[in-house]
Amino acid sequence: MISKFKTAALSAALALGLVGSAAAQDIQFFTIGTGGTSFTYYPVGGVIANAISKPPGSRECGEGGSCGVEGLIASAVSSRGSVDNINAITSGLRNSGFAQSDVAYWAYTGTGTREGEEPAEELRTIAALFEEHIHLVTLANSGIASVADLKGKAVSLDEPGSGTFVDAKLILEANGLSIDDISAEALKGNAASEALRNGKIDAFFVVAGYPTGGIVELASATDIALVPISGAGADTLTEKYGFFAQSDIPAGTYEGIDAVSTVSVGAQWFTSANEDEELIYNITKALWNDESRRLLDVGHAKGAAITPDTALAGVGVPLHPGAERFYREAGLLE
Repeated sequence: MISKFKTAALSAALALGLVGSAAAQDIQFFTIGTGGTSFTYYPVGGVIANAISKPPGSRECGEGGSCGVEGLIASAVSSRGSVDNINAITSGLRNSGFAQSDVAYWAYTGTGTREGEEPAEELRTIAALFEEHIHLVTLANSGIASVADLKGKAVSLDEPGSGTFVDAKLILEANGLSIDDISAEALKGNAASEALRNGKIDAFFVVAGYPTGGIVELASATDIALVPISGAGADTLTEKYGFFAQSDIPAGTYEGIDAVSTVSVGAQWFTSANEDEELIYNITKALWNDESRRLLDVGHAKGAAITPDTALAGVGVPLHPGAERFYREAGLLE
C-alpha cells in the first residue's frame, strides 16, 4: 500500500515538474535599458515594459488582460543613459534600450563623438518615442543667465555614459567653452538636485522629456531657474548637428518657471540585429496596440507624445527587420 502511494506521489511530482518546466520554457525575458530613476526614460520604460508584457496565465487582450507578447516579461532597467544603453545592447548585456538619436547615430556610424571607435553596426531601431529637451538648471538667485555665464562655475554634466554628458560638452563648445573652463561634476538625478540646493554646484544639465520628475520635485522645494540655450550658440549647434532642434519648454511646466528657449533631440528605442525577428515584430505590434495607447496616455506625461505617426521621425539607424515588417504592414512604410 505504502509502495503504491509512493509511486503515485512520485508520478504526480514528475507530472507537476514537467508542467512547471513547460511553463518556464514559455516565459521569455526582455530588458529595456532606460536612465536614472529621477528622469523620463525610467518611468516611460516601465510603461512600455508593462504594455509589451504578457506573462503566462494573463487574462486575454480585450477582456481586461494584457495585449502584450505571449509569454513575454519585459522589465525597465535603470542605467547611466544613452551611451551606457547602446554599449549594453551591442555587448549583449541588455536586449534593448533608449538613447538619444544623435548618440545612437554616432555609435552606429563611428562618427561624431564616437570618431575612431568601432561602429556599432548591429544596432537597430524599434521606434522613435518622444522629443527630449536640454534643461540647464540653476538657482533663481545664481546670476547665471546664459551658457557663457557657466565659466568658472561648478557644473554637473551627468555621468560619463549618459547622453546628457555628451550633449552638455557639445553645448559648451558651441558657446565657446570647454570642460576646462568649468569645474565639472558627474552627478545624476537627485544627487545633482541636492548638490544644487546645498550650494555644492552652481548648475546642472539634464536631457529629458518634460516634465521630468526630478526637476518637478526640485522646483517645488526651492526657487530655481532654467537657463536659456539660445542665440548664436544654439544656431551653431543646430547647424553643425542636424539632430538638434531649437524648441521651448512651455511656461508652467515647472513651478514658477516661465517659457524658456532651449534645444531638443529625439529619444528612440533600440535593439540588436541579433534579436529574433518574430519577437521584435510582436513587440512593435504590442507597442502600437490600442490597449497600449491607453497605458501610454495615463502612464506618464510624455506618453501622449509616443504615437505611430512619429514612430519613424528622425530615425538615423536602420530599423530592425521585425519592426520594419510591422511598419510596412501598418502602412507606415512603403
